Amino acid sequence: MRMLSALRVVALLGAVLVAAPAALAEISAQRLALCAGCHGADGNSQQKGIPSLAAQPKLFLENQLVLIREGVRDVPSMKGMLDGVADAEISALAQLYSEKSLAPVPTDKDAAVFARGGKLVEGMRCGICHLPTYLGRDQIPRLAGQREDYLLHSMQQFKNNQAVGRDSNMAASVYGVSDQDLQDISYYLARITP
Repeated sequence: MRMLSALRVVALLGAVLVAAPAALAEISAQRLALCAGCHGADGNSQQKGIPSLAAQPKLFLENQLVLIREGVRDVPSMKGMLDGVADAEISALAQLYSEKSLAPVPTDKDAAVFARGGKLVEGMRCGICHLPTYLGRDQIPRLAGQREDYLLHSMQQFKNNQAVGRDSNMAASVYGVSDQDLQDISYYLARITP
């Protein structure tokens, strides 16, 4: 287990102080530190390939944490981190991160790529499940403002049948979609202001 820097510990403590007291009662300080180490103290990841959890639907987060804990969804970097974690703590973690604010989206915008991505998302009817705002709901994740690299990686996993333990409907949704189109979609979704 890697040690958090002093700055991260201070940021984590700040996040803990503003978190919902009821949720915090169920979450161990060690668990919060583990989550913050990759996903950020405020749930906004700064690490490549690591998703932001802030403002994701609570039910979606709960389900994913249970799937990871039970070994149904394989996330190698999280292997063993949720072993023995009680449902109450998982629910509290999901509540905590669902209430966090999403960081501002990237401001750099290539208008042509953004327009292509928007057209693809509309044509693929992503808003039917993820809502027209792409904020997600219930068991469906928020896409708006998610890390571009994570969105692309995730869609490529679905396309290549490597998204074990995740919604198989997405595999059908991206079947036959070119890598360039997936890049444009990721670019667009990462820059949508929720």
